[in-house]
Amino acid sequence: MPINLSKGQKVSLTKDNPGLRNITVGLGWDINIYDTGGAFDLDTAAFMLDGSGKCPSEKEFVFYGNLMHPSASVQHMGDNRTGEGEGDDEQIHIDLGAVPQDIEKIAFTVTIYDAEARKQNFGQVSNAYIRIIDESTSAELIRYDLCEDFSIETAVVVGELYKSGSEWKFNAIGSGFQGGLAALCGNYGISAQ
Repeated sequence: MPINLSKGQKVSLTKDNPGLRNITVGLGWDINIYDTGGAFDLDTAAFMLDGSGKCPSEKEFVFYGNLMHPSASVQHMGDNRTGEGEGDDEQIHIDLGAVPQDIEKIAFTVTIYDAEARKQNFGQVSNAYIRIIDESTSAELIRYDLCEDFSIETAVVVGELYKSGSEWKFNAIGSGFQGGLAALCGNYGISAQ
């Protein structure tokens, strides 16, 4: 039975799952029926952060243009340009044991590609969620359904994995940003691609 989280709630992943190593972070969403009529392309990313809350380099920004961190600890499984179909729209694989020692957090984000030109925002997106799956058992460990009404935001920090001593924990964030990917990159100390 997965743990369903609320915004701001934190939970340990490894305390109740000793030996947990390989996880899949799945993100999904639907586009509202009354949208702009244009195609939506939502993109997930993982920002690998050091103790300062910033990416040490652009290599720690894992997204559709950089699918794997050099350590192979974080791998984006590819860009879904339509979001159609059931289940996760995009997934990121994490090998917790291979995450470099200087990385303390991994923030998971979703942005709308070319949102400004297409006049799109997260107010036109519904049923967004993030979930974490134990790859060895295929069991869903946690799930966070975003219930917020993001009327003008074009980027969302959905949640983050973080180290706490020897444990890995998850924090349900659900925080919206204006300015899309460029704003997120600036927040995490790197320039947008």
